[in-house]
Amino acid sequence: MRLTRTLALGASLLVLLSACATGGSSKPTIKIGSDRFYEAQVVAELYAQALENAGYTVERNLGLGTRAVTAAAIESGQIDLKPEYLGSGLAHYDKSKITGDPATNASALDAILQGKAGGISVLAWSPGQDGNAFVVRKETADQLKLTKMSDLAGVQDQLVWGLPPECATNPVCSGSLKDSYGISFPPKQLKQLDACGAEIAEALKGKAVDVGELCSTQPEIATMGFVVLEDDKKTQPAENLAPLVRDELLNKLSSSDRTAFTALLDSVSAKLTTEALLALGVAHQIDRKDVPAIARTFLRDNGLIQ
Repeated sequence: MRLTRTLALGASLLVLLSACATGGSSKPTIKIGSDRFYEAQVVAELYAQALENAGYTVERNLGLGTRAVTAAAIESGQIDLKPEYLGSGLAHYDKSKITGDPATNASALDAILQGKAGGISVLAWSPGQDGNAFVVRKETADQLKLTKMSDLAGVQDQLVWGLPPECATNPVCSGSLKDSYGISFPPKQLKQLDACGAEIAEALKGKAVDVGELCSTQPEIATMGFVVLEDDKKTQPAENLAPLVRDELLNKLSSSDRTAFTALLDSVSAKLTTEALLALGVAHQIDRKDVPAIARTFLRDNGLIQ
């Protein structure tokens, strides 16, 4: 099941009406999960609160683990819904299909997931994206003349690498480093730290590591003055966000509820610009607000809940 962005946004007004007119008693409980890092948890919480506002009961399983864990969870039915980064989600199943175009990635991922667990649908994707970014301190960039990823191969053994444990099995992390940039994996000097949180950023700032993989919307890149190395081999795919939903759940809904349910999720995704993702990161990483509060403020500010 796939709803185009145009139809999804056009249907968003219907959601507000159906949320008021439809009772919650006939609506199935929705189990929402997410990957471990903060942004995935915040986006999952956005979907959760929007659905609760529309009368659904939601069970949260946020921060379950790596993509391998959450992919298995939605395939098995442990969860019904999760936010996914299109490029990395597609690479999990078939790296050869990833592209820099979100529509192509979404279509390819949807085609694969329709063959999993009775069908898993990719709904409309966000205008913003958050990809992998390899960064160094400015002094390191200046000293070693680093501006692009290709510059790392000749100095790789001089550097302490800060990478998440899942990099070893992630084709757009270790796969890209080895296959496109000639970086030995694991690097000679490696510290394994949590992905897309403060650990790698703080280690980089404190000179415990020299090069780290961060998420491109992490506010620490700007606040700590890191240099993002150009992905000159174009290894990183478009990483727009979209909800993945089990068709088993969608099939429990009436036709009108299914349309409203899909439009509601898509209306949330439509507000997730790259700037919005960065602002959510600032709220969590810099302002130290908790995930439910961040989600509630975002939804209210964007007119998605009262």
